[in-house]
Amino acid sequence: VQLQASGGGLVQPGGSLRLSCAASGSIAGIRGMAWYRQAPGKQRELVADISSGGRTNYADSVKGRFTISRDNAKKTVYLQMNSLKPEDTAVYYCSGDLLENRATRFQVYWGKGTQVTVSS
Repeated sequence: VQLQASGGGLVQPGGSLRLSCAASGSIAGIRGMAWYRQAPGKQRELVADISSGGRTNYADSVKGRFTISRDNAKKTVYLQMNSLKPEDTAVYYCSGDLLENRATRFQVYWGKGTQVTVSS
């Protein structure tokens, strides 16, 4: 089981990016999924999360600018980032609460990060 994130890059302030994170492997179930970020010299912080039923939660710093969504059929979570600011620069990580086939409990998995740089 793994999570693969993609979509990072360099964008000018005010621009947009869309991150994707796909879960693959022998997965029997997926509960919550989330995006975190970690800027240089700072702790990893929650950006947004989404429940299996679609309920969302956002960090105050991204409310109104970022939108998290998921496609359960594709086992993928997205993060649409608009009106990007230099302070959004960070490595973005996705996580998912997954149940592997033949497992008896859900476990949190992390994807490798994808770099987002907002700079002119």
